[in-house]
Amino acid sequence: MDKILLEAPVFTIEAALKAAEFGVDRIELCSDFGEGGETPSVGALAYLKGKINIPIFVMIRPRGGDFVYTPEEIEVMKKDIQILGSYGADGFVFGVLTPDGEVDKNSCKELMKEANGKPCTFHRAFDISVDPEKALEAIIDCGFERLLTSGTRNTLSEGISLVKELLQLAQNRIIIMPGGGLEPGHVESLKKSEFLKEVHGSCKVFRPTDSNFFSQQVQLSKDPNAFKSVLSISKEIVEEFNNELKL
Repeated sequence: MDKILLEAPVFTIEAALKAAEFGVDRIELCSDFGEGGETPSVGALAYLKGKINIPIFVMIRPRGGDFVYTPEEIEVMKKDIQILGSYGADGFVFGVLTPDGEVDKNSCKELMKEANGKPCTFHRAFDISVDPEKALEAIIDCGFERLLTSGTRNTLSEGISLVKELLQLAQNRIIIMPGGGLEPGHVESLKKSEFLKEVHGSCKVFRPTDSNFFSQQVQLSKDPNAFKSVLSISKEIVEEFNNELKL
């Protein structure tokens, strides 16, 4: 390995295609940027598997909001893993908590079983768990290959000290993948840990829409700029990350 791996979350086909072109090592394919990521469509995955060669991990999240799921929602998550796996998903990203803020090990293990050995990431549900160290051990026990975390804070800038502690606690038992507001400037400090193997950076940018017409009577989003820009990915930020991630 000549560099630390860069994963980028993508919410559009455009962003996914450009991520592969610009040098991202792996993508986390999601829908619904506004909710922080939900399960993407089968069509999106199937199309991208025919167009790009980098690994595609898919978000398994049936709705926004909390991470305490009903039995019915868990069944839907299982079906999504089965279906998206059959269309070539290289890995899965999910997380389930109990009402008391602990890792729901039973549900996670059920979902892991459906993954049929494909690598799974426990996402930032970890960051709202009640006891980070206990949650880390539970996530390792479930068999997750990596943990995405901002250090139990809104952004990595705020939680970086805990992320560094988690890297040392986990060592080689699980990959601790810093993310959630990660910036290229954070990398140098994080690299001081010999256990840093991967990072998760959005590299996002909004480009102007190609639409020439805007309705003055109808607003389908609470965001007044929603129809004036399209979420994409920045080549410059990807390059800046990759320069920082070289070993």
